[in-house]
Amino acid sequence: MDEGTRTDEKREIPEDETIPGSKQPRQAHSIAGQSQPRLGSRILLTWLELTVFGITGGILGTTVGGPPGFIVYLATSLATVGIIFYNVNELVKGWMDVTTSNQ
Repeated sequence: MDEGTRTDEKREIPEDETIPGSKQPRQAHSIAGQSQPRLGSRILLTWLELTVFGITGGILGTTVGGPPGFIVYLATSLATVGIIFYNVNELVKGWMDVTTSNQ
């Protein structure tokens, strides 16, 4: 029997699989058995948020014009940095959850 497996009725069951008819919780011992953060979807979401927010802020800043329009442009720039930080933070949290649960 391999390390990390258990036997049940003449067959080996990986540690992260539940025994049929058993109420044992799933055990997560490997990265392969866990859902990993989706980098592609996070990049796409960030790009979409930045595009929509940037265009909206640009149109609003141009429409208002003058000093208030400049304030809108600055607020839009600050918000885009916040969007990037938020999405990077979510991605890092996802990776940390995967790596720390294996130890």
